[in-house]
Amino acid sequence: MTRRAVTRRAVVPVRGLAPLAALLLLAGALTGCTAPAAGGETPSATSCGPVTAALPDTDVTPLDPVPTPALPVTVTSADGVATTVTDATRILPVNLYGSIAEIVFSLGLGGNVVGRDTSTTFPAAAHLPVVTPAGHDLSAEAVLALAPTVVLADDSIGPPETLRQLRAAGIPVVLVAAEQTLDAVPAHVRAIAAALGVGEAGERLVARVQGEIAAARDGVPDDASPRVAFLYLRGTAGVYLIGGRGAGSDAMIEAAGGVDAGTAIGLAKFRPLTSEGLINAAPDVILVMSGGLASVGGVDGLLTLPGVAQTPAGAARRIVDMDDGVLLTFGTRSGRVVRALADALHCQGRS
Repeated sequence: MTRRAVTRRAVVPVRGLAPLAALLLLAGALTGCTAPAAGGETPSATSCGPVTAALPDTDVTPLDPVPTPALPVTVTSADGVATTVTDATRILPVNLYGSIAEIVFSLGLGGNVVGRDTSTTFPAAAHLPVVTPAGHDLSAEAVLALAPTVVLADDSIGPPETLRQLRAAGIPVVLVAAEQTLDAVPAHVRAIAAALGVGEAGERLVARVQGEIAAARDGVPDDASPRVAFLYLRGTAGVYLIGGRGAGSDAMIEAAGGVDAGTAIGLAKFRPLTSEGLINAAPDVILVMSGGLASVGGVDGLLTLPGVAQTPAGAARRIVDMDDGVLLTFGTRSGRVVRALADALHCQGRS
């Protein structure tokens, strides 16, 4: 598959904030050019203006047949603690991104899950009680009230004192690596499957997920590579950031056949959004989370932010939004996410 060359431009210094990747998910039919976009607009087929990249099915798909855990098992948690799991009848999967719950449900063990984090928003888990009322802070009281037999987490969730408190109460706590990339998804699946005593099912799930991601990538049009800037927006809190290399958004943009505009001008992780930086990034498309777009007043509000209207994307109203609970989850629905994002970036639908 041929991609056009990327011209790297001079970097506009953007200073003031440390990388904020952990901020991304504090808020809790594939779409083509004629789909309604956030802000109530319907783009024309010629301009492919604002568009929502939506999954045809937002729920997870469990394995069939559903595995039976073979327990007890002893695994080494990501923090080096050897942990023995004897019972998987009451599972509590929690992290900042919702990816751990997505994996547990996809393994077919969703019926054993007793609670969720605020980022776990897919329909099958929507009825579960939330144990992270502060976004990424775990409530020990809420967890203990659910009497989980195993807690699955990563270091995006905290505070560490709470995890120590749970272990002291005799609850097995298994941490997995917190890397949120497409390449890390198989390792996460295998680690979680091992902790739940369903290793063979984990391999089946890995094969399915890798196949879906590969198929989505293979289907990306090779006639153009739009330059895409990911903006993290929380207008109510005055937070406006642009993503670069290692932010997670870059991996999704590149998998969907785009060029990450922040990376192209030398940005890493997340940096404060400035008009100079955005104009220099010169994106053809601006990618945002749906909640973030709503927080600034939709497309019209976004275009009033400094520099946005002066970009090719702003001038053409080429704004793509995607649900907060799927865009940067890097879970078992990743193939679907890449496919929907590619369709929106390249202004097309698929049968």
